[in-house]
Amino acid sequence: MSSRIVYFVHDLSDAAVHRRVRMLRQGGATITVIGFRRSHAPVDIPQASEVVDLGLTHDAKLAKRSIAVARSLAQIDRLAHHVRESDLVIARNLEMLVLAARARHRYARSAKLCFECLDIHALLLSDRLPGRLLRTLESRLWRDVDLLVTSSPSFVEHYFRPRGFAGAIKLVENKVLVGSPPDAPDDNRPVRRPWQIGWFGMLRCRRSLEYLGRVSTALDGAVEVVIRGRPSSAIFPDFPATVAEHPFVRFEGPYGPDDLADIYGNVHFSWAIDYYEEGLNSSWLLPNRLYESGLHNVVPIALNGVATGRWLAERGIGILTEDPPVASLVEMLRQLDSGTYSRMRAGVAARPRNEFSVAPAECRQLVSELAGPRT
Repeated sequence: MSSRIVYFVHDLSDAAVHRRVRMLRQGGATITVIGFRRSHAPVDIPQASEVVDLGLTHDAKLAKRSIAVARSLAQIDRLAHHVRESDLVIARNLEMLVLAARARHRYARSAKLCFECLDIHALLLSDRLPGRLLRTLESRLWRDVDLLVTSSPSFVEHYFRPRGFAGAIKLVENKVLVGSPPDAPDDNRPVRRPWQIGWFGMLRCRRSLEYLGRVSTALDGAVEVVIRGRPSSAIFPDFPATVAEHPFVRFEGPYGPDDLADIYGNVHFSWAIDYYEEGLNSSWLLPNRLYESGLHNVVPIALNGVATGRWLAERGIGILTEDPPVASLVEMLRQLDSGTYSRMRAGVAARPRNEFSVAPAECRQLVSELAGPRT
């Protein structure tokens, strides 16, 4: 009999949510997804048995999202039949833990409650009154959590343990979900200039775009930058216009999981630097693009001293640079030859594929651990 999971999510249209649903489904679970959306159109999640749409919310507007959560909390009885008889209730992000904890308490007390936290909001790290109040709420909600799932050891080291979370913690890195353990991909990209740097994923770092533009301009087309993904409208009100300010940078739109081989197969380097919440969340996370680039033998570029840089340094791969990275990258890329690049790429290709990817066997193990009996 498959595990019955109810998954409360902040954004039904988030590609990372869809990836987690596919992972749980490959693990043998039946999933009901309940959440808000940040797209105006209704969202379909094919791997879910049911999707419950709580309405529209917006990126970077925490106050408005809090009102939407409060409204759903007042109408929580409408979720009763979706939650009853579940084995596991998962809340992705703190705002959804408010709803998930109440729903589990009222309708599925025997179910485990899992808190999935893959980002630490800047407000949670603030010493001002709103930050202190939010941390008080978080601490109260943690009392009901059976298991915390997070994606980077640095979150545990720098946030959860210092904040006093005493429960069980499961590390689930942002690895690429594959149908079977993959072999190293065939590679037909030319090992010569212009060097292609890919910046893929959630696009919310203004400084990354500035730095990539400066690097490519300084090298006068010997380096080109390809951007794919989903720009944050709160950070980039008109992303195509902003990109157009940089002559050797182009934006080629969003992408899905089936596009990874194509988009990574056309670049030499992956931009794995993020300043969105500099010194805090951005220093602690291990981003999706780290694993996607490794799986496709693309050389990641990261900063020394942050979690991504340490992950690469432990494996002896990638390009590690000091901050700010522009001058050092311009110098390195100006001198780069095909032999040096080939050795960099070979270092990535030599790493075990399971450092970058997760296959069905691991998905089944994950579901077994998440949905197993409460202790």
